[in-house]
Amino acid sequence: MNKRALIAMSGGVDSSVAAALMCENGYDCIGATMKLYHNEDVGVSREHTCCTLEDVEDARDVAFSLNMPYYVFNFTDDFAGQVIDRFVAAYESGATPNPCIDCNRYMKYQKLYQRAQILECDTLVTGHYARIAYNSESGRWLLKKARNPAKDQSYVLYFMTQEQLAHTQFPLGEFTSKDEVRAIAAKHRFVNAKKHDSQDICFVPDGKYADFIERYTGKSYPAGDFVDLQGHPLGRHKGIIRYTIGQRKGLGLALPAPMYVCRKCPEDNTVVLSSEQELYTTELIADDFNWIITAPEQPIRVTAKTRYGAKEADALATVLPDQTVRVEFDQPQRAMTKGQAVVLYIGDVVAGGGTICQA
Repeated sequence: MNKRALIAMSGGVDSSVAAALMCENGYDCIGATMKLYHNEDVGVSREHTCCTLEDVEDARDVAFSLNMPYYVFNFTDDFAGQVIDRFVAAYESGATPNPCIDCNRYMKYQKLYQRAQILECDTLVTGHYARIAYNSESGRWLLKKARNPAKDQSYVLYFMTQEQLAHTQFPLGEFTSKDEVRAIAAKHRFVNAKKHDSQDICFVPDGKYADFIERYTGKSYPAGDFVDLQGHPLGRHKGIIRYTIGQRKGLGLALPAPMYVCRKCPEDNTVVLSSEQELYTTELIADDFNWIITAPEQPIRVTAKTRYGAKEADALATVLPDQTVRVEFDQPQRAMTKGQAVVLYIGDVVAGGGTICQA
């Protein structure tokens, strides 16, 4: 009897090729698309985001061509509570979240993972660019970077548990170029072989986060003061949720020298501005930390990323008595931001990651 795989299908080329590869490897595959929200509820048009009827039809067409059963699972309530509400709460508290990490964590690797178990599947398969390997010496499953550094998505998967890693496959992790993936899609004549990759946050495709939050919550966020590091007023801001650390453009101020957002203070509704030099710091604290390697008892040398698109930087990581992790960088890093993830690497292995709570 063949092993069974549940394929998370977004309607894009990556997950479609992942499905084809698993079928070729002899798995009995089931395709599944997660319906995460109603487009009208979050105020976006159907043609500019994922989770559209077109995406579902593309996924269904690919599943049909591969002779796979296909389902659409309605997770709209879970997505609202686990992703959108967290997104809103983070901005309201002065943080800058990464909702794609929450979506992977709570939707794909919780809700969809549970469906895979119900369907008696041996593995959950996604189109992520990353790799999984078993280390017999440590007895642990490892999360590793993709072979293609330009497409690597290990940063958004740092939260994965040993159980999840043991029952997940990333068929695209070994490919060195996206052209190889599209060539496989073309060979199978998939309808989405030339489909563009989705880049934006799915429920805020226009990038106007503050407008979305006000529309979603029905609340307005009051204006307040821009202040400098000494607390001197510099002008008025348009609501604290409209700014992020490191921002320079769109402040609406005429200042004698360039200034940047360096801190947001919900307690008194102020946004603190500074010179660019003041944005650079060498230390952060991260909580909600997940170790993929065995949690170290002593400080360890790592490289660390503090944003998805950031370059890795050399650092020392130390587990503190309360299980938070202090990361001390060899060189100052720009605009490290509360709410973002910090992910630690040892070579091409993800050591672990957590949420920046102090920087």
